[in-house]
Amino acid sequence: MMTVQSVTTDDELVQVLRYGPFNVALHAAIQARGLSLEAVRRRLEEQGIAVSLSTLSYWQRGRTRPERADSLRAVRALEVILGLPRHSLLTLLRPAAERSAGPWLPVEALCPEPGVRDLVDEIGERGQRQLTGLSLHDQYILGPDRELREVRTRAVFQARQRGVDRWIAVYHHPHGLLPTSRTAHGCRFGRVRMDGASGLIAAELLFDRALGRGETYLLEYGFDFEAGGPPVTEEGRGFRTPQHEYLIEVRFHPSALPARCYRTFRPDAHTALKDTADLRLSAYHSVHFIEFGMAAGYHGIRWEWS
Repeated sequence: MMTVQSVTTDDELVQVLRYGPFNVALHAAIQARGLSLEAVRRRLEEQGIAVSLSTLSYWQRGRTRPERADSLRAVRALEVILGLPRHSLLTLLRPAAERSAGPWLPVEALCPEPGVRDLVDEIGERGQRQLTGLSLHDQYILGPDRELREVRTRAVFQARQRGVDRWIAVYHHPHGLLPTSRTAHGCRFGRVRMDGASGLIAAELLFDRALGRGETYLLEYGFDFEAGGPPVTEEGRGFRTPQHEYLIEVRFHPSALPARCYRTFRPDAHTALKDTADLRLSAYHSVHFIEFGMAAGYHGIRWEWS
């Protein structure tokens, strides 16, 4: 196990920020930046945020945790002062400060299709807010006609309260197609609701047991599509809360490679999708990005065929 004292590189700091807990991550970040607590306090004060030395000390020793709105504002400022990814410290505070740290985005805020709320309501969202997303990997596989053939997801969750035993997956095909088959590992499909007019699917993934508080759970699921669908040019996922880690990969057929690829983001379904970075296609015909401490919103990859 990595101790705070062993954090000497940015790569090691990323791992501490990924797994926490909050006090260890805060201590490690301050140490990695070579700052004293007094220097941190002064920089907060320069931004109009008053936090005492004793409070900062308690936070990094784990004696207390930031929970009030003014304390959470200080944590957001600490992320900037310490040069950390946005929400990386805030995410580690859940569930103690979940409601104060930021809103839980409704599913309709991320998906532009009007029927998504009805599908999710038919299943119910019992326990959804009691799960923290620790790690989520999406893989999209395209066929020789530039069509989507497979969607594969691997996710790790942590229960914030005991008794959580399911998660709801929502997928929307860019051209409104429904999957022809589905797979699950480490879980099983419960209730599944689909909208053929829009290509929406909401699926209840049932765990093998009810989780204890703090327990983690690993699952995998996927959707398959028949050949012959229209070409797709973008894929991604909407997150209703900040995410510890997200990896997205798009794998292209060797006979149908894109000309350019971009990383994309939008905070909600009512905002235009923006390109935030160029991405390079690998020699193995795939493109990806990974981010830690990611903000809520829609994150994806867009590509151009010519």
